[in-house]
Amino acid sequence: MFSLSHLAAGFIAVLVGYSSSAAIIFQAASAAGASQAQTGSWMWALGLGSGLTTLLLTLRYRQPVLTAWSTPGAALLVTALAGLPMGEAVGVFMFSSVLLLVCGLTGWFDHIMRLLPGGLAAAMLGGVLLNFGLDLFVSVQSAPLLVIAMLAVYLALRRRLPRYVIPLCLLAGLALAAGSGLLHLERLDWRPAMPVLTWPAFSLASLIGVGIPLFVVTMASQNVPGVAVLRAHGYQVPASPLVSVTGLAGVVLAPFGGFAFNLAAISAAICMGPDVDAAPERRYRATLWAGLFYVLMGLFAATVVSLFAALPKELIMAIAGLALLGTIGNSLTVALRDERDAALLTFMVTASGMSLLGIGSAFWGLVIGGGVHWLNHRRLKREAV
Repeated sequence: MFSLSHLAAGFIAVLVGYSSSAAIIFQAASAAGASQAQTGSWMWALGLGSGLTTLLLTLRYRQPVLTAWSTPGAALLVTALAGLPMGEAVGVFMFSSVLLLVCGLTGWFDHIMRLLPGGLAAAMLGGVLLNFGLDLFVSVQSAPLLVIAMLAVYLALRRRLPRYVIPLCLLAGLALAAGSGLLHLERLDWRPAMPVLTWPAFSLASLIGVGIPLFVVTMASQNVPGVAVLRAHGYQVPASPLVSVTGLAGVVLAPFGGFAFNLAAISAAICMGPDVDAAPERRYRATLWAGLFYVLMGLFAATVVSLFAALPKELIMAIAGLALLGTIGNSLTVALRDERDAALLTFMVTASGMSLLGIGSAFWGLVIGGGVHWLNHRRLKREAV
């Protein structure tokens, strides 16, 4: 059954995904020496791959499985692809995706995720999302009227119309932005994108130097948080098939610029909160909408850049922060319910945004929090003897 809250959550999830990484993808394509047509092909492949895998997995499991491209992977490629021929770049994409596919087919990823305590998963999710909540108030500095009005709508309707509060906030923000002259719809350019095929070339140096780091970053900084988001919201989808499907999509779409596909974390959380639907078993409809929006944005990739240029950045920051407030609160409640020291360390390390060995803070938050959890568990066992 159609619900405006499902549609709005799906749209906002895609909006957040594009707004947080589109510029990084353009930089990565530029580093690889991509032409304008090739850059459009990258966006075509990423949108189409994310949309189709989201639709496939969501319909298969009837749970809110949202896929995306690897934003940390794109950031890695900005520097790693400099001076690399486009053919070798495509070879790197294919190699990394093959490793993801093997990891999923062998079941290694499921085994890893079974060892992850639920409280640590929730703490990591809270740390990942914290900056989005903070950005809501940071944006007040540059657009106080717009953001405060959206926040007022949220607070006024949060309990009366929980399923529709986010779309109503978005509508209020769009109306205010239009009235203030902050919308620039004249910049919209409706043109479909065309895929550009680039044959892969393989170099041992690039496969080891770029392909393996891309695989590690995608697994540690994207797939681990992505599964943790599902677990933190009570969804027990088997992880290995999800990784297998995204890896296969990467192998197929790499020649067109699909450098890495994985489970979404931040944008996925937007589709899983109580504001989307009071019944958790119906929230998968939000990711179905997200999948459709991804496909549309892939087909009209040339329009994506002009669309984001038309919206004020403060509106995007505000709506993302408002959409995630409930999820951040629920994550902290679950995380701090039992083992506080391990969960608190996981939350703080993840929220810090630190990077070590090219791997993001979400992975290290789990490593440090997991280490403390293991030590505490051993101590309790010794005391019980």
